[in-house]
Amino acid sequence: MESKDMEENQTTGEEEIESTGGDEIDPARKLADREAELKQCQEKVLRLAADLENFKKRIEREKSEYMKYALESFARELLPFLDNLERAVTSAKELRDFDKLIEGFDLTMSGYLKTLERFGLKVFTAEGQKFDPNLHEALTVQEHKGVEENTVIKELLKGYSLHERILRPALVVVSKNATEGSGQEETSA
Repeated sequence: MESKDMEENQTTGEEEIESTGGDEIDPARKLADREAELKQCQEKVLRLAADLENFKKRIEREKSEYMKYALESFARELLPFLDNLERAVTSAKELRDFDKLIEGFDLTMSGYLKTLERFGLKVFTAEGQKFDPNLHEALTVQEHKGVEENTVIKELLKGYSLHERILRPALVVVSKNATEGSGQEETSA
């Protein structure tokens, strides 16, 4: 029985040697495979980095080109109004009919404002509104009877917004309560 056990131990020992010997070759092969895989990944990362850099350059060129010509359609829409103003000046020089000139200017200005509105530019009115420092810039304050305090009583320059952003606040005169017995009357702007 002992010989049989010895044979089994020998066989098992040989198998262990073979498997250990086989494993020594596998790690080297695995290392070489991993190094090749690492090299492929590094090359892939370099290609992706180059692609990303090229993409950034292309986007920058396209952005620059877009910014250069972004107002092209807007400018094209405004050209007819410039033509109308030139015709009005020429006509006024020849005919000297100021009523027609004023009518032409009113029509041109109306069309101009409608075109601006299509592009998101809006005029907002201030007169009669409660003073709002986000929308109005007060140039003066006047005593004014019959009007609630901090109300816009006169608009000196219109305010404009572009897509909900204020481009220019309205320049206004704001009311304040008249002080009794001051002896001062209303002042005008």
